[in-house]
Amino acid sequence: MARSNARIAGVLFLVASAQFILGLAVAEALYPGYSVADNYISDLGVGPSSIIFNSSAFLLGLLLLIGTYFLRHIPNFKTVNMLLLLMSLGAMGVGVFTKDYRTAHGAVATMAFFFAGLSAISSSKALKKPLSLISIILGTMTLGALVLFSSGMITSGSLTSDIAYDSDFYMGLGPGGMEHMIVYPALIWLTLFSGHLIALSEKQKNSQ
Repeated sequence: MARSNARIAGVLFLVASAQFILGLAVAEALYPGYSVADNYISDLGVGPSSIIFNSSAFLLGLLLLIGTYFLRHIPNFKTVNMLLLLMSLGAMGVGVFTKDYRTAHGAVATMAFFFAGLSAISSSKALKKPLSLISIILGTMTLGALVLFSSGMITSGSLTSDIAYDSDFYMGLGPGGMEHMIVYPALIWLTLFSGHLIALSEKQKNSQ
């Protein structure tokens, strides 16, 4: 049963990350004049790309939430599972509360980003090298980029404005570029982690 549940969770996590990566790419293509450097990711949640982006973000969270249900009774993953649960709620919130709901959107987006980074770092305790080291690196990248992004938002005045002002904290990547540096390491980790769960279930099956 544990083997089957790990495989189901792994497949759900893989589909969650893959569809969001593709949804993000499609939404960016549909948004007129979208700039990875100068536009926030949340800009995709309004306008012609809104249906694609919001649906994809909500589906990311929903699939993660369902996946945590199947992973909940596997002792090695209890901590990371709880963190993924919190990440899933944040991701679903991003799909519901667009940037028009500034306070709510900021809260759920930060929740998704923060717990994604913590999930990656926490998972290292249940993983073997080199995947454990890779998970720590990717989680640290997400949290580090989140700190830089938040610092840039505060110091540039973007936190209380609809305009995405540039900041030295963005290290030449622009506000959108730094925000992508939060998201992509977390998605890469989620893809690797899902693969580990699927491979783990197959390894246990073959050993029996």
